[in-house]
Amino acid sequence: MHVGRPLPRPNAKRLAAGRGNYVTDMKLPRMLHAAFVRSPFAHARIVRVDVAAARAAPGVALVATGADLAQLCTPWVGTLDHFKGMKSAPQLPLPLERVTWCGQAVVAIVAESRAAAEDAAELVEVEYEELPVLADLDTALAPDAPRLVEGFADNICFRSALESGAVDALFAGAAHVVEAEMVFGRHTGVTLEPRALIADYDASEHRLTVHHGTQTPFQFQDLYARHYGIPESRVRVAAPDVGGSFGVKLHVYHEDMAVIGLSMLAGRPVKFVADRLEAFVSDIHARDHRVKAKAAVDADGRILAMQVEDETAIGAFSTYPRTSAVEGNQVIRLVGAPYRLQGYRAGLKVVFQNKTQTSQYRAVGHPIACAVTEHLMDRAAARVGLDPLAIRARNLIPDDAYPCQSPTGYWFEKLSHEACLARLKALMDYERLRAEQEELRRRGIWRGIGLATFVEITNPTPAFYGIGGARISAQDGAVLTVTPSGEVRCLISVTEQGQGTEAIIGQVVADYLGVSRDIVKVITGDTEVTPHGGATWACRGAGIGGETALQAAKKLKANVLALAGAILQARAGDLDLVDGQVVEQASSAVRLPLSEVARIAYFRSDTLPPGTEAQLTVAHHYAPSGYPFAFTNGVHGCHVEVDAETGLVKILKHFVVEDCGRIINPLLVEEQVRGGVVQGLGAAFFEECRYSDTGQLTNGSLADYLVPMACEMPDMVIDHVETPTRDTELGAKGCGEAGTAASSAAALNAVNDALAPLGALLTQIPMTPARILKALGTF
Repeated sequence: MHVGRPLPRPNAKRLAAGRGNYVTDMKLPRMLHAAFVRSPFAHARIVRVDVAAARAAPGVALVATGADLAQLCTPWVGTLDHFKGMKSAPQLPLPLERVTWCGQAVVAIVAESRAAAEDAAELVEVEYEELPVLADLDTALAPDAPRLVEGFADNICFRSALESGAVDALFAGAAHVVEAEMVFGRHTGVTLEPRALIADYDASEHRLTVHHGTQTPFQFQDLYARHYGIPESRVRVAAPDVGGSFGVKLHVYHEDMAVIGLSMLAGRPVKFVADRLEAFVSDIHARDHRVKAKAAVDADGRILAMQVEDETAIGAFSTYPRTSAVEGNQVIRLVGAPYRLQGYRAGLKVVFQNKTQTSQYRAVGHPIACAVTEHLMDRAAARVGLDPLAIRARNLIPDDAYPCQSPTGYWFEKLSHEACLARLKALMDYERLRAEQEELRRRGIWRGIGLATFVEITNPTPAFYGIGGARISAQDGAVLTVTPSGEVRCLISVTEQGQGTEAIIGQVVADYLGVSRDIVKVITGDTEVTPHGGATWACRGAGIGGETALQAAKKLKANVLALAGAILQARAGDLDLVDGQVVEQASSAVRLPLSEVARIAYFRSDTLPPGTEAQLTVAHHYAPSGYPFAFTNGVHGCHVEVDAETGLVKILKHFVVEDCGRIINPLLVEEQVRGGVVQGLGAAFFEECRYSDTGQLTNGSLADYLVPMACEMPDMVIDHVETPTRDTELGAKGCGEAGTAASSAAALNAVNDALAPLGALLTQIPMTPARILKALGTF
């Protein structure tokens, strides 16, 4: 197989340098850069690929096709065992016979510079035979639709159904039934830092080092090892501070897997950074749901039952290893979650189509479940004649009703919906806003108030992925060391994407160990040095990583005090560590600094009493048990003004009351909520990946795809209720998705509230000016 120019023969000088073919004059090999030839069609057969001109182009080291990489990499399939009946086609780094979405990478070019690789990519000739395109849900679900995967009976990746209670009887006996069909547009993460990695394969040691912008380095260590046949101990994944992830950087991408193989073939480090245009067609997209829902309501405004049918489009494959079915599964399990329901029925269809893959993005499934639930609540309030806040107060699960189980099977340990709603009412000055709204309506000014309660999944146990056979850890590990200088080093498996993980972990360690935060160094994101763990997803950084750090700090403190007791000939139980000083508990008298304990342990252990163990390094691993999840809850309020002439919406103010258990760092919690609100409002008003009938992404650039800017965002008022989980000593739950979970639902309700006197109703997001004018009948 010829995949590039012949490699230079090794000589004695190069071999002495220790790096085989490419080290000249004792220098390390220069890094190569990868670019990809991408399909212009959403669905086509690859008839012929001619790479001869590209291989001869200046600076090109390697050209690889799907067949070249298939000899190195075993296929992967994006399914989970506990999703019974789920199916997806095997995937490889580059396709062998067909392309299945516009922008799919087909051929890889590796060259001395990115510019040279892109120039050579222009010389590749690919002949395609176009195939029928499944561009939307209706086309894909039609009985006579062509099958995206040969041999599959239909284009459905996964289907599921839930039912509890006498649903039919409850609807038959209801005083009112309210219904809605809702559409949620695709959008994508638009992270500040695009996806990026550098793969460096060393054939002499059969060793792979990958510097990777990912949330989950241990997950990728496992995947690279298994699919490329490298022992896990010889795969290192380093994930330093990453510039935003939001779930985008959890998944296996074809280009990323290709880069590993490219480094193996080239014998040199290979770098790939997705440019912004590539990101729009290769980063996972989010949402893309069509939901039919209805609620049965009694004469007093009590919600008796809900029924939901969710159809969600996921692209040509289910993503690996977390799958593209989790989003829809969480939608149908979270609809109605804050409320007392006597009956519930839900159905889910996860559907293949010829578009970029969708998968897990910040607040997986939560915004859809929340918007459906809260839209029905507002429709029920209007039908019965209740205020939207009053109908929620009437139906919320009481704060004294816990623990309890939802109709979908989720167990809630302790939530605080009533307290949060009462706090929001005061925070918004709700009665004043309603009175102001009525006065402004008489003047033709259309303001609206939208409410949305939410339940958020955090701190997942092995019941989330491990039960499905995925090697995705639910535990985290921490290694704490007092260094010879008396400082503290913490190696921990949770990772940093700008959300403040390292700050939180350092704070927990410092507080519980009894030292200044300034002397605690936190190291994350390197499989070579940090202990194994699940890293950062599903808002587990503080709840699981923080608990791990706390328990490690307690172990280390006990060792320090035992050692100090041996030095001072005192009982360890009579001592404490405060501000880096060993003190007497009874009198707070300072006995000696931590640095002196460390000095003796490391350099003069001969002076310690016989049998004394000078152990200043400890390790601790923690996986949550008890409840399968630690649920966060809260409520949003959105205040808007709609211009009925232009369809433009001004977001006047957004309010959030959230309960994430024990708050460790109030500033970080508030900023997490604010960032989440911005992303939720982006989905509500701006962000949408739009496709043509032929499966072409028509707005795949920041010139056409709208993201919310600072000038468009409102003031945000945030408050908190604290209900610590009892499953951990720390008591922290997650807060990273609380802002995204309900902000778009609250915005939708606010716009509909503003337009109610005009007889308009929106059931689709984003709420663009054109859609608002169409609802008003003026467009």
